[in-house]
Amino acid sequence: MPGRRDGEHWSLLAPGLHVLVGLVEVLVGNAQEMRRRPGHKTDKADARWMAALLAHGLIHPRFIPPPPIGALRDLTRTRVALIQTRAQAKNRVIKVLEDTNIKLTSVVTDLFGRSGRRMLAALIAGERNPQKLAALALGVLRRKLPQLERALTGQFTEHHAWLIQGALDLIDLLDRQIMDLDQHSGELVAPLAPQMEQLTSIPGVEATAARAILAEIGTAMHHFGSAARLASWAGVCLGNDESAGKRRSGRTRKGHRYLRRVLVQCAWAARKTPTCLGRTFRRLEGRLGGKKAAMAVAHKILVMVYHLLLEGTFYDEERYNRLQTRQEERQQKRAVKALEQLGYHVTLEKVA
Repeated sequence: MPGRRDGEHWSLLAPGLHVLVGLVEVLVGNAQEMRRRPGHKTDKADARWMAALLAHGLIHPRFIPPPPIGALRDLTRTRVALIQTRAQAKNRVIKVLEDTNIKLTSVVTDLFGRSGRRMLAALIAGERNPQKLAALALGVLRRKLPQLERALTGQFTEHHAWLIQGALDLIDLLDRQIMDLDQHSGELVAPLAPQMEQLTSIPGVEATAARAILAEIGTAMHHFGSAARLASWAGVCLGNDESAGKRRSGRTRKGHRYLRRVLVQCAWAARKTPTCLGRTFRRLEGRLGGKKAAMAVAHKILVMVYHLLLEGTFYDEERYNRLQTRQEERQQKRAVKALEQLGYHVTLEKVA
């Protein structure tokens, strides 16, 4: 059966496909690889063509998660959709405030924290006095009372209150749904506690991210064959476009958008750590930029995930912290060049 190229969930590829799992062997192939030669196209001709490909072993089956992993995948993807909807609702609140000339976001770091929600509730209730609204600030935000008073001076009306109240109700509803979903997915992932511990040992990968990664790739790495094939399937490896000895664009291919998203988020989180991943991110960021550095570190994280799950081991900083010879030579040349530009004469002597 032909499937999507970007690694989507099999229950979304063909409605009712999950009914066949457990009864017959189900294979999902890449539709682009199974395309037949030009000519008369009918369903029967397509079926004969796919049967011929299967008989000669020319269909490379795609990963179909077992039912428990599939259920966990449904929950993690639903969580992504709920978070995106919540972000849209929060952006609507900010837009309405901007329309009323209330610049609260320029002073308050988190508009939807305790202080921000108290001020929004007072605005909705009919309070318009900037001094009284600013007095609702809590904690360290009280140090900014003069700035808050200026930011809360605007033309807020009942119409704006109605719009913001509706958005806040939606945000509260989504918060409850996300909390319930996290609790339910936590129950589903309980049998995978050892694998969760392995993944959370990687810098930048916390419990929610580890849960999403397991939901997308499962726990059995033999389905992918190698870390390189897994990275290609996820779409976090460099593109391979060379012709006549010339290397063209190295852009990453279109891959698994859910897995790519969580891996890039983990890469940005690892950037702040004093680990091998953090140093690699900061080193590449200065030369390539943040986005390319994040994709490179996301690739490293996925390779680590593959080997940890395959070997049943945990993250070891020493294993990934060993400098490669070429990288050490590059660092040495940069340091010498920087000192020579400052007028120093450098003599290298390696310390035993």
